[in-house]
Amino acid sequence: MLYAILVGLIAGWLAGQVMKGGGYGVLVDIILGILGGIVGNWVFTALGVWPGGGMIGSIIVSFVGAVILVAISRALKRA
Repeated sequence: MLYAILVGLIAGWLAGQVMKGGGYGVLVDIILGILGGIVGNWVFTALGVWPGGGMIGSIIVSFVGAVILVAISRALKRA
């Protein structure tokens, strides 16, 4: 559980920085990172790619998923 929160925090914060924003706050960044891990895992599995094990691989997968979620949420916010 602590591992998922730590990975989620890092991935959510990174996604907020890359997506031209300061993020949504610590709690939402953690949630985005954790949900991003689910989305990223689905995307990477569908593509047949896995970046490797360990924390760095988990952060990469969660980061990609979190970026996708942030992009979707911002697109819906504009609509």
